[in-house]
Amino acid sequence: MRAVGGDAGAGGSIVVRADKDVRTLLDIQMKKTFKATHGKHGGPNNMAGRDAEDMIIRVPAGTQVFEEPDGYLLADLVNPGDSVVAAKGGAGGKGNHRHADATRGEEGQERTIRLELKILADIGIIGCPNAGKSTLISHVSNARSKVAAFPFTTKSPVLGVIKDSDGRSLVLADIPGLIEGAHEGRGLGHQFLRHVERTRLFLHMVDMAGVDGRDPVEDYRVIRKELEQYLPNFKKRPFIIAANKMDVPEAQQNLIKFKKKVKVPVFPVSAATGEGLERLRNELFRRAGGGEAEA
Repeated sequence: MRAVGGDAGAGGSIVVRADKDVRTLLDIQMKKTFKATHGKHGGPNNMAGRDAEDMIIRVPAGTQVFEEPDGYLLADLVNPGDSVVAAKGGAGGKGNHRHADATRGEEGQERTIRLELKILADIGIIGCPNAGKSTLISHVSNARSKVAAFPFTTKSPVLGVIKDSDGRSLVLADIPGLIEGAHEGRGLGHQFLRHVERTRLFLHMVDMAGVDGRDPVEDYRVIRKELEQYLPNFKKRPFIIAANKMDVPEAQQNLIKFKKKVKVPVFPVSAATGEGLERLRNELFRRAGGGEAEA
């Protein structure tokens, strides 16, 4: 008497899912290959095998999933819970309960993908290297960004959260220093610039002290030009200027010259001493709003 075998379970799929508790892609960088498990074999007496569980790759919100080598965008996982099937599991084999001979299960899909994170933040802090962005974000938020007197101290965006007296919060992103030619990839430009695309408000920090003979007006114009070439709609995006390092004597005279040439509101601050930071915080909440107060 022929034994009647059930169908085998389907293989697991590989799913990329945005998770609110994941902040970086570092764990994924350490593992290059992901493989889901096979479905269970069908059993005797027409018992179907159990489908395999999907393998979930958890990523930060703001992650884009591309198929390689053509670079096709599979999904833009903007919000926590967003997901995409990166590789579909194969169908299980058919048992001999309805076929003269059992059929083998299908092979699961194989796919090479690339993950790219675009930071989601209320405020993107931009400026030339050593403009004081890292010092500012470490003083006004809970973030701790490495500070040193050489370009590109910050190699990746640093996120911080500031809160007001009402309990509202804003997420700040310390975007690493930009240089002329960044939109063409100079100075790790593309790695840095992609993080400015989703910020609601730009806080442009300018080194008003003119350290190392720099010209604050020229620094301001270089960054503006780079962002305008990278983001076609940048001129329509809201931004404010923080004139930093006002504790340095030369900064006062430079600020006068700057205001004559740049006709936009400027907030003088010193990220090192805290001068003007409270007024700047209030303006950030006024312009960017802030989330609901915590219960």
